[in-house]
Amino acid sequence: MKKAGLILKGISGLAAALLLVSCNALVMDSQSATVLFVDSILGTDLEGQEADFLQSDVLYQDPETGSESIHADIAMVFFRAELLDPNSEMGPSIYNDIQVTRYVVTYSQPNGNSVEGRDVPYSFEGSMTAVVRAGDTREVSFVIVREVAKIDPPLVTLVDGSDVLEVIANVDFYGKDMAGKTVKASGKLTIFFANYVNE
Repeated sequence: MKKAGLILKGISGLAAALLLVSCNALVMDSQSATVLFVDSILGTDLEGQEADFLQSDVLYQDPETGSESIHADIAMVFFRAELLDPNSEMGPSIYNDIQVTRYVVTYSQPNGNSVEGRDVPYSFEGSMTAVVRAGDTREVSFVIVREVAKIDPPLVTLVDGSDVLEVIANVDFYGKDMAGKTVKASGKLTIFFANYVNE
């Protein structure tokens, strides 16, 4: 079985050029007095270090035993909640805090190809329970690539080759403030899929 020999040590420079900044626009149809921002989404490199990208191994092979396994990939999102009117005499209250309840991950290639099951993995929705206080920040880990994605095309086709597939994960986070008004924020993370050498 051939594995991707390039560990992409210099990938940070490449990612800096290709990375789409993880930020969100204001949700204009929201009636909430609080705005939820995604300041960044971080993945990990092959050495497990936080990075502005994710190197996802489609098949892990234990270097000592040779046993093979598939693992989900975890990312970290950094939320920030701010009052729409920071100069309000009332100041923030508990009703301005935001509870994030779910997220949706969709994938696309940089060239625009985005047919699920052919060009990119299938989109999915996940649950999340995280409270972001108004005027504060919060970091939360979440699954950005499911195990099942690695046994379906196009990721399963990388197992017996040395190709690297670059994909952009688009993540929409949904929630409500404590007054029940809907909020949304979005972010992106560049992912490099391959059957990497496990050392």
